Amino acid sequence: MDDASATHMQRSIRDYATKDFVQLRETMRVDETLQLIRERNSGGRAALYFYVVDASSKLIGVLQTRSLLIAQPEERLADLMIPRVIAIPETATVLDACEFFVLHKFLAFPVVDRERRIVGVVDINLFNEEVFGIPKAAERDDLFQTLGFHIARARNASPLQVFRFRFPWLLVTIGAGTVCAFLARAHEQTLSRTIVVAFFLTLVLALGESVAVQSLALVLETLRLQKINLRWYLGACKREALTAFPIAAGAGLLVFFIVWIMGRAIWPAAVISGSLALAVCAACLLGISIPTLLHAAKLDLTIAAGPITLAVTDIATLLLYLGITSALL
Repeated sequence: MDDASATHMQRSIRDYATKDFVQLRETMRVDETLQLIRERNSGGRAALYFYVVDASSKLIGVLQTRSLLIAQPEERLADLMIPRVIAIPETATVLDACEFFVLHKFLAFPVVDRERRIVGVVDINLFNEEVFGIPKAAERDDLFQTLGFHIARARNASPLQVFRFRFPWLLVTIGAGTVCAFLARAHEQTLSRTIVVAFFLTLVLALGESVAVQSLALVLETLRLQKINLRWYLGACKREALTAFPIAAGAGLLVFFIVWIMGRAIWPAAVISGSLALAVCAACLLGISIPTLLHAAKLDLTIAAGPITLAVTDIATLLLYLGITSALL
């Protein structure tokens, strides 16, 4: 990547933000909103999202066009909007904005100041035309792939640029690994006395992480379509539990036969397979619960949910596995 391109990627995103966006008050009704949109001259540009603000013009929600069209005329925007809005800070660079488009796969992002007031909107079509010269007719996936390609080039040119985004979350993984090491040390006698328990440590962690990531993906996908509330959470936990039981039973049964073949001992095989099955069930519920809690805390799930969910899952599954095997073997 040449110096000119690298400098271009460090330009302020405000240079590419358009002022052509629709900002709506949370107290407005649907019929009032539709009337305002009809009267507004959009200059031929289709509005991808509508942004909802409070009395102080602070961004508090985003409204999808589909939700607006199917709502009743008397409904308030505050009841229809999605309260969690991913916004690009006005201090961001072009490279930072590319990260947002690739990670979140949205078609537009509001650009906000420190008080969360909207200063502009970055539309992916406008952004690609002005930054990379990609025509509007390009397929959506091609746009995201192109953005990802340019991010990779920028990273090669300036590897320290990504350090401040990734390293803090690596500390979460390092911390979880350290806790797991202390857990293993605390059960050192069990591991040395029943060596077969140690053979399946990696399997327990891998299964737990895989199940947790699948549940995490469900939460992230749901966030793109609807609001998450207590009713949804309880229903999701029930569905995931029903899914986790056969997975845990299948994995436990398979491990039972493997341990039995290795040691020809029924009781260790039953204890190890049973503890592994419980760890899988716990990982499934953690994969739902942790991102839901992070969402309630208004944290960015795309950045925070993965490392935190996997870290907590590793600790919980290892604690269950070693705790049960130590008590019963």
